[in-house]
Amino acid sequence: MQTTSTLDRSAVPAGNATLIAALLLLDSLHFVFARLLLPHVAPSVSVTLVLVVSALEVGLFGLATGRLHWRAAREHFGFFLAIGTLIAVSTAVNYEAIAWIDPGTASLLSQSSVLFSLAFGILWLRDRLSRRQLGGALLALVGVFVIAFQPGDYLRLGALLVVGSALMYAFHAALTKRYSAEIGLVDFFFFRLLFTAAVLFAIAVGRGTLAWPSRRAWSLIVLVATVDVVLSRTLYYIALRRLTMSLHTIALTLSPIAAITWALLLFGTLPTPQQLLGGAAVLTGVLIVSLSAGAARRESRQHARQPDQGVNQL
Repeated sequence: MQTTSTLDRSAVPAGNATLIAALLLLDSLHFVFARLLLPHVAPSVSVTLVLVVSALEVGLFGLATGRLHWRAAREHFGFFLAIGTLIAVSTAVNYEAIAWIDPGTASLLSQSSVLFSLAFGILWLRDRLSRRQLGGALLALVGVFVIAFQPGDYLRLGALLVVGSALMYAFHAALTKRYSAEIGLVDFFFFRLLFTAAVLFAIAVGRGTLAWPSRRAWSLIVLVATVDVVLSRTLYYIALRRLTMSLHTIALTLSPIAAITWALLLFGTLPTPQQLLGGAAVLTGVLIVSLSAGAARRESRQHARQPDQGVNQL
C-alpha cells in the first residue's frame, strides 16, 4: 500500500509537467494563428467562424459522449453571457490588433492580464499585496509602457488593443475561477464557446462584415478552431482547475518565448530591442508576483496547521 501511495504522489508532478508543456506549446500559437489568417480573411470574419467551428466540434463531442446538458445554460445564463461577451470582444480585439503588431510583441503584452488579475483580487477578493508583489507589479507595468509608448501610431494602437484585450480576458478568468467550479467541464466549455460565437456573430452581422471565405481560408479556420480553441482552451481550463494559480500563471508566462520563436520561423519577425527590453520587464515582474503569491499561500497554510499540530502534541 505504501508503494502505491508513493507512485501516486510521484505521478502527479509528472502529469502536471506534461500538462504545463502542452499548455505552453498551444497557448503560444494564439497570435501566430491570427497572423496566419490575416492575409486570407478579414479579422472580424475569421474570429467569428473560428469560434463557430470550435463550438460545433465541442458540441458534437458532448452529444456523442452524453456529457452535454442543456440545463446548464439555463441555470447559468447570466454567467455564460458575461464571459461569452468578454471573450468575444477580447478575441476580436486580438485578431484586429495583429494587423498592427507582430505576434511576439503581442504575446509579451498579453501577459499584462496577470496584473489585471492581481487588481481584481485586490478590489474583489480583498487580497493584500506584499512589498515584493507590489515591486513585481510595478516592474511589469514599466515593461508594458516601454513596449506601448514608442514612435509610430500604428504600433502604439496595436499595443493598447492587446492590453485592453488582456484586461477583458483577466476579468473572464476571475469570473470563471469564482463561479464555474460546479459546472461540468464539457458543459462549461461548450456554452462558453456557444455564447462567445453568438456574440461575435451578432457583432459581425451588425457591422455587415460577414463573407464566405475561400477554400484555403476554410482549411486554416478549421485548423485554428481545433488547435487554438478546442485543444488549447481545454488544456487551459483543466490546468486552471488542477494547478495553483501561481503555477498556472508561471506556465503561461513562458508562452511569449515560444510565440517569438514561432513568429521568427514563420514570418521572419522579431520584436525590436526596446520591445524585448519591455517584454523582459513584464515577464520578470509577472514571475515575481506569481512566486511571491505562491510563497505567501504556503506560509498561510503552514500557519493554519500549527494550532492543530499543537493540539496533537498535547
